[in-house]
Amino acid sequence: MEDQVKDYLHYLVVERRLATNTVKSYERDLKKYYQYVTKVENISSFNDVKRVQVIHFLKALKEQGNSSRTLARHIASIRSFHKFLFREKVTDHDPTEQIETPQAERTLPKVLNISEVEALLDAPKVDNPLGIRDKAMLELLYATGLRVSELINLNLADIHLSMGFIRCVGKGNKERIVPLGSVATKALQSYLDHGRGQLVKQKKTDAFFVNHHGNRMTRQGFWKNLKKIANNARIEKELTPHTLRHSFATHLLENGADLRAVQEMLGHADISTTQIYTHVTKTRLKDVYKNYHPRA
Repeated sequence: MEDQVKDYLHYLVVERRLATNTVKSYERDLKKYYQYVTKVENISSFNDVKRVQVIHFLKALKEQGNSSRTLARHIASIRSFHKFLFREKVTDHDPTEQIETPQAERTLPKVLNISEVEALLDAPKVDNPLGIRDKAMLELLYATGLRVSELINLNLADIHLSMGFIRCVGKGNKERIVPLGSVATKALQSYLDHGRGQLVKQKKTDAFFVNHHGNRMTRQGFWKNLKKIANNARIEKELTPHTLRHSFATHLLENGADLRAVQEMLGHADISTTQIYTHVTKTRLKDVYKNYHPRA
């Protein structure tokens, strides 16, 4: 059974060419599912799994306090896995066929207001290579709406400062070109002139953003730095690695940007994903009205 899970994950990487983080998400979900059916349901073959066992697993997840969004993601992972087994004739049925996906509640993303963004971007001290790097990373995130994974995977060849754009590879290995603003361009140039060389030293690397060892920045390293910078900026809102991405999209739409253009810059395959930011702007407008209108 474990080998069948590995075969499926290999299929996701080689044939479907899914992003590394997506494959890891499938792996986590299926590992949990595999452990449940073998240890709780005492099943030794995926061909013996029936609809009732899948429902029991989902019920157990719900009782553990998981949200409907998490349940929906697990169902998608399990359904895709069983379809793969059935298609490959490993099993003679698909136990997920009649299982409905719960409607996931749409939580509005947390965003910073303009003054909070400015405080965050001004917080790094640019008198040393690490501070110059942190400033460049934050300016780039807010200027482009990149995902953190896209940010840390940037190479030198992806940055085109004289032409005012960067090239990035997003989910599903889809490439997109994102324009740069003048402030971000200046911060990136400063990093190239006064930061990166001192961090890289004698090492040879294509990575654009590097840590103090001269190696490519990691997601964990960036997240650790972001929390420290946010604390220095005295930002009390809960931050996530996606906060600047959410703020980028929201502020563009608040200032009249076209939804399709924002979708393109964010690299969303479906415009419905981008539309959640229109709900954020409406909510913010209501808050402004409620706080400042004399008869609200």
